[in-house]
Amino acid sequence: MPTLPLSPDELLTTTRTVRRRLDLTRPVPMELVRECLEIALQAPSGSNRQGWQWVVVTDAAKRAAIGRLYQRAVHGYLASEGSAARLFAGDPERAEVQRRVGDSVAWLGDRMGEVPVLLIPCLQAHGGGELPAGNQAGLWGSVLPAAWSYMLAARARGLGTAWTTLHLAYEAEVAELLGLPADVRQAALIPTAYYIGQGFRPAKRQPLDEVLHIDTW
Repeated sequence: MPTLPLSPDELLTTTRTVRRRLDLTRPVPMELVRECLEIALQAPSGSNRQGWQWVVVTDAAKRAAIGRLYQRAVHGYLASEGSAARLFAGDPERAEVQRRVGDSVAWLGDRMGEVPVLLIPCLQAHGGGELPAGNQAGLWGSVLPAAWSYMLAARARGLGTAWTTLHLAYEAEVAELLGLPADVRQAALIPTAYYIGQGFRPAKRQPLDEVLHIDTW
């Protein structure tokens, strides 16, 4: 499929989390998902192991079941002290942004099961599904870049995505639903749909110099 005329910098700075603007009514062709995944497989992985696995869920009943579990997880998250909507309460400007984030999380939480494609990137943790005690960064770092590449490829093709891990509160239930082997662990849940409207732009971030350390902290 032809891609949008985005420069590399535009692609990297305008691939945003899309929740409210996902088109829940328009089907996403499997060949388009496959195209994005072919690009994802070009991402680096530790020792070139390529231990990733990709579960694409399009079945309506399974999407609905995942959606119900996700909704339950979202309700618990939004009621917690760590909820996005409660962060930076002492900063009126940032608090308002966080409130909008919380609202969009709630919106998608009630509709996840309606998103036409749910992608679950996974990795195989050999040894009965137990993850090794050390170097978790190296382990997950071998699948997360590929997942981000998928999201970038989707953005370039007119698709919106969102990165979420809230469903992992019910990882075992989702694994049973999808028939995942015991040694397969889920990394994220990435809803994928055509997006409604335009206007994607870089998000406001804190200044680089507030988080940059050169040679020492």
